[in-house]
Amino acid sequence: MKRSKRYSSAFAKVDRLKLYLLNDGVKLLKECATATKFDETVEVTMNLGVDPRHADQIVRGTVSLPHGTGKSVRVLVLAKPDKHKEALEAGADFVGLDDMAEKIQAGWIEFDSVIATPDAMGVVGKLGRILGPRGLMPNPKVGTVTPNVGQAVREVKAGRIDFRVDRYGILHVGVGKASFEAEKLVENVEEFVRTVLKLKPSGAKGNYVKSISVASTMGPGIKLDKAEVLDRVK
Repeated sequence: MKRSKRYSSAFAKVDRLKLYLLNDGVKLLKECATATKFDETVEVTMNLGVDPRHADQIVRGTVSLPHGTGKSVRVLVLAKPDKHKEALEAGADFVGLDDMAEKIQAGWIEFDSVIATPDAMGVVGKLGRILGPRGLMPNPKVGTVTPNVGQAVREVKAGRIDFRVDRYGILHVGVGKASFEAEKLVENVEEFVRTVLKLKPSGAKGNYVKSISVASTMGPGIKLDKAEVLDRVK
């Protein structure tokens, strides 16, 4: 595959055999994020020693990043009318129930996160085939099915993200933008890793965290010194 000069230049800065300290890795990532038309997303990849085919080894949760994601999140709240004002005052972009369900069934998916109240799940459940494959289905385990819609909306808007391990046991999560100060990116990475460690399944045996790496949208992957990162978040 032919690479652009920009990518080749960034790739040449990274020693593929080296494990970088977190501070050094983030600094290098910012140097490699040279896209001019948009602010690249910074993603953390964690390879975990779990087998998601077993229900007791699925790693799933939420994390509120201390400095947010840098992304503008469009939030849809599905609730009965008595919760609409609370949701709108908290910053929800779209609020409704039956009307919004009809729009979604007709193909409307112009939102990034869905929050629902427990008493709305009868309607929301019918949207599972549409929302589920897109990772948008509300779930009480990650705080998106709740009677406290105002608090949930504020948390999502402030940078709370949901994550779930893929079928290979890997987590890919955006933790900020390349324009963030290095210190803020480091703190976001630390908070995410700390959260993943707390979610270690009881069924996971042996080495729980196999590897950790960071990369920007258009940049090469940078392998981190796993031991150093884990020691930082203890």
